[in-house]
Amino acid sequence: MVRLPGRPVTRPPRPFGHPRAPHSPSRDARGAGGSRPGVLRSAVTGRSVAGQVFLLQVVIVLLLVVAAVVAQVLQVRHDSDVEATNRSLAVAETFANAPGTVAALRSPDPTAVLQPRAEAAREATGVDFVVVMNTDGIRYTHPKPDRIGKKFVGTLAPALAGGTVTEHITGTIGPLVQVVVPVKDPGGKVVGLVSAGITTARVGGAADRQLPLLLAAAAAALALATAGTALVSRRLLRQTHGLGPYEMTRMYEHHDAVLHAVREGVLIVGGDGRLLLANDEAHRLLDLPADAERRHVLELGLDDETAGLLASGRVATDEVHLVKDRLLAINQRPTDLRGGPPGSVTTLRDSTELRALSGRAEVARERLNMLYDAGVGIGTSLDVTRTAQELAELAVPRFADFATVDLFDAVLSGEEPRPGTALRRAACAGVRKDAPLYPIGERIRFVATSPQARALTTGQSVVVERLRDEPGWRAQDLERTDQVLAYGIHSLITVPLRAGSLVLGVANFWRAEKPQPFDTEELALAEELVARAAVSIDNARRYTREHSMAVTLQRSLLPRSLPEQGALEIAYRYLPAQAGVGGDWFDVLPLSGARVALVVGDVVGHGLHAAATMGRLRTAVHNFSSLDLPPDELLGLLDELVGRIDQDETPATGAAVVTGATCLYAIYDPVTRRCTMARAGHPPPALVRPDGEVEFLDLPAGPPLGLGGLPFETAELELPEGSRLVLYTDGLVEDRVRDIDEGLGLLRDALRRTPGASPEDTCRTVLDRLPARPSDDVALIVARTRVLGDDRVAQWQVPTDPAAVSEVRASVTRRLADWGLEELAFTTELILSELVTNAIRYGRGPIEVRLLRDRTLICEVSDSSTTSPHLRYAASTDEGGRGLFLVAQLAERWGTRYTPHGKVIWAEQPLP
Repeated sequence: MVRLPGRPVTRPPRPFGHPRAPHSPSRDARGAGGSRPGVLRSAVTGRSVAGQVFLLQVVIVLLLVVAAVVAQVLQVRHDSDVEATNRSLAVAETFANAPGTVAALRSPDPTAVLQPRAEAAREATGVDFVVVMNTDGIRYTHPKPDRIGKKFVGTLAPALAGGTVTEHITGTIGPLVQVVVPVKDPGGKVVGLVSAGITTARVGGAADRQLPLLLAAAAAALALATAGTALVSRRLLRQTHGLGPYEMTRMYEHHDAVLHAVREGVLIVGGDGRLLLANDEAHRLLDLPADAERRHVLELGLDDETAGLLASGRVATDEVHLVKDRLLAINQRPTDLRGGPPGSVTTLRDSTELRALSGRAEVARERLNMLYDAGVGIGTSLDVTRTAQELAELAVPRFADFATVDLFDAVLSGEEPRPGTALRRAACAGVRKDAPLYPIGERIRFVATSPQARALTTGQSVVVERLRDEPGWRAQDLERTDQVLAYGIHSLITVPLRAGSLVLGVANFWRAEKPQPFDTEELALAEELVARAAVSIDNARRYTREHSMAVTLQRSLLPRSLPEQGALEIAYRYLPAQAGVGGDWFDVLPLSGARVALVVGDVVGHGLHAAATMGRLRTAVHNFSSLDLPPDELLGLLDELVGRIDQDETPATGAAVVTGATCLYAIYDPVTRRCTMARAGHPPPALVRPDGEVEFLDLPAGPPLGLGGLPFETAELELPEGSRLVLYTDGLVEDRVRDIDEGLGLLRDALRRTPGASPEDTCRTVLDRLPARPSDDVALIVARTRVLGDDRVAQWQVPTDPAAVSEVRASVTRRLADWGLEELAFTTELILSELVTNAIRYGRGPIEVRLLRDRTLICEVSDSSTTSPHLRYAASTDEGGRGLFLVAQLAERWGTRYTPHGKVIWAEQPLP
């Protein structure tokens, strides 16, 4: 215990439980018979700690007793209410479901049958009433007969709907609970209602009888608790010796809890410079002698600077002084600022240990921050190389001076690593750029003795504290390792990049600037960093593999080159989405009669499913176009196909359905310059006229593919020669930051800037305003129209007379001579003879022959019949049936297409 020298000791404070001396007057004044009234008076006055505790405990006990009584009363009332509800519901449902209730309700006089039963049920169950009524609420039964035939008072609608109604009301007999239930016939129809009720007083009488007993028990508990509290307060009063709160607080302010338990040194120096008080911590920090109190501070053996500070009494705040081998932070304040005695109070803190502790805490905090940054900064993209570079950049310079990441080549391409193969440096970061380490992209095969090879083989991290003393590392490349050592790199941590059972590569951390080598604590941090990065790298590897597969599939499904045709000059672009492959596609399909079909479509979504669906739709369009169908009929067949795909790929099969697909199909005829188009939920095409005017064609929108139920409509317009038709998907005009109207306006402005430009230049100009990696796929086709002039087209009207065939042959021969195609005269005559003869024999007039000279020589014979000829093999005894067989042998292609007025049979021959 610390004692101030010279302080009077007539009544020193005593701690808890310290008995008074035997000769204490207070003990003599309280004999065995006279002590109880004094104790009770002290306990109830509240001036002492014991009195305050006594009053507080009495109040708490009283509140607990009152709360228990109230809770019990509320619980009893709640139980009464529940009991009333359950009993009423049970009686009503039992009576409603009783045999004969339905029949009684349908009898001529329900009251005569049901009233005795209801009263019997009421008396047997103890409820106050059982009322049976019809669906209009008119009572058939009631305890008071004068109320029979009157309307029931209560809610009936839920019960008429087949439910149960429970109501708490106050009736003429007091507060009660009534329940209304329906009476249903065997078919489930509500034919009547039954209501049962009981007053809460009937079921709550037990609570009223229990209340006096409950109050008596509460009073007894309160008395016992008060007596026990008085005994505790008496004991507390005896132990505290009647001290009040202020006296006890003052006692403990000057006791060991303040002076000896704190980890700061406390010194009190008087106005004359003598040491009045020094606690244990001050003795330890300053190494004071045992008799330091009452001695002048200049005589304590302290250094001059510290002793001068203590003797001066001036204000000091966190002044650091070197006392022997300790750095002490000293705070000093005078004690006479507010009329106190002269002198000063000084506190001492050992900042040597504090600095070491704060240094360790700072290191731990920095490591936690680094791990947090690794969690949010590594793996921001699904790119293997980028993720590896993020790991290297995070570690430099906070953890290492240089960091490199080496991965197996298979990992970079998305495949699983193959141990034993060479690695490739995927990332490198450092405090300087001229380090003689392997550069990025270098293919490395580590020797078996190197730390990297050992880490790859064992799966364990390797710490090389001094690279100069590591012969296994130096054996990798003697010339390069000498350069590394000469550069100043002296320590290494190699950690394998492990994702589950796969080792993806190694991460290397190099130290050059700091002279200390890596230690085991830093190894744990490196392993944690690499473990987090390995998961991200493996995710990026898996994504790369899936993305490569999807891209390969998509590229294989899109057209690699456009077919040769002379009707349109075409340029196209396809930009994959930033999120991955999608379902946009386009196609150019040559048709019969020198016509060309343009198609562009979009499957909603991204990934393999969208790409596969796109391939199926593109194949279907190819097949349907070979039938020479009009655009609206082709879209109708495509719509049915998408509907069947959705039916086949139900969730039960685990496949995703087609969530949406759009398509635009256009056919251009260079002879008539007419373009027929139809669209299924696709953005409208743009038309750039030869004078530069831009317009978006007003086509009937049509529903997206797969909805079914609505027909598609076509629009036909005549295009001037040199017009540019622009077909695109919604990725060109719509994204997350702008709507489609704004995108269409930007597209219009871009097209206006290209008057007279070629399709290739138009594509370039339109796409220059888009980001390099758009958020959605973009498919774009620009087609400039050409015209098959009159000098390359010949046509004749043919009478329905077989003799006219010779005249047609002669006219065709002359026209072929004019075109310089005499070599094709013989085969063309045979083809036309057969086709015209079939039209005259089996078709209907008018019959027309048309000859087109394009990339091929096209012969067409049209009539108004819709009957299509079929190729067959004629028997040796048949006189006919060989005409179409000859046509198929002589022509490169042949076929039939239907028109609104009949059909056209055509045949193509290659030009010599």
